[in-house]
Amino acid sequence: MARIDLVGVGKTLHDAVPGSRQRSTFAIHDLTLRIPDGKTMVVLGPSGCGKTTLLKLIAGLITPDAGEIVLDGAPVRGPGPERGIVFQQYSLLPWMTVYENVALAVDAVSPGRSATERQRLPREFIALVNLTPATWKRPSQLSGGMRQRVAVARGLAMRPKVLLMDEPFSAVDALTRANLQDELLRIWNEHRSTVVLITNDVDEAILMSDRIYPMTPGPGAVLGPAIEVGLPRPRQRRHMSLEPAYQKARQAIVEFLRASRRAGV
Repeated sequence: MARIDLVGVGKTLHDAVPGSRQRSTFAIHDLTLRIPDGKTMVVLGPSGCGKTTLLKLIAGLITPDAGEIVLDGAPVRGPGPERGIVFQQYSLLPWMTVYENVALAVDAVSPGRSATERQRLPREFIALVNLTPATWKRPSQLSGGMRQRVAVARGLAMRPKVLLMDEPFSAVDALTRANLQDELLRIWNEHRSTVVLITNDVDEAILMSDRIYPMTPGPGAVLGPAIEVGLPRPRQRRHMSLEPAYQKARQAIVEFLRASRRAGV
C-alpha cells in the first residue's frame, strides 16, 4: 500500500494545430490532493475535464508544470513498477497468449526471482481474475470483458503499491461492466490495495470507492470537495440504491456537477 500527495499541481497541454504553430490547453490548475493507504479513490467528471491527464501525472507518464507529486515521501519523477496502470483500451500484445501477456509484467519487475516463481506468478494472477481456462488463448480468442480481465491481471502482477485505472470498464457492455466491477471489488477485499479509478459514471464511482473527488469541466479543471462514501464493505449492488449513504453521496455528486455546469466553471 502507499500514500500519494499532490500539492499545487498544474499542467498545460500543447497540441499542434494546422495553420498555426501550437495550441495550449490549461488542463489542470492548482490541484492539491491526498490519497490515503489502502483506499479506493475515484476521480469523477465529464469527458475532457482532465481526469486522464491527472492519472498520467500520478503514473509519471507526464510531468507537472507546477507543484509536486509525492509517493511515500519520494517525489515522482517518472514511471515506476510501484504504480500499475490499467487503461481504457486493453493494450495486449496480440501474438502472445494470456499467460505470456501477464508474464511480461512479472519479468519486467521481478528479474531476480527464480524461474519457478516467475512461472507461478502469472498463473496466480490469471486465476485471481478467473481466467485460468483461457491461460493459453490469444487476445483474438477472448471477449472484450476477458481481455480487460487480462489487463487487470497484468497490472496486479506487477505487485504495485498503487493501481491506477483509467475508465477500465467503459468499452464493454453493461452486463460485462457489472461483472468486472464485482471482480475488482472482490480483488480489493482480498488485497486492500491503494486504487485510483477514473470514471464518468456516478453509480460506478459510488459502488467502487471510499472517497470521490468530482472535477469541474475543463479546461483548467479543479477538484471539488471530497465526497465520502459511507457504504460498508463488502458491498452488494442489489440493494445499494436504497441505502441512505448511497443517496447522500449521489445527491452531493449530482449537485456539484450541475452547479459547475451552470457556473460555466
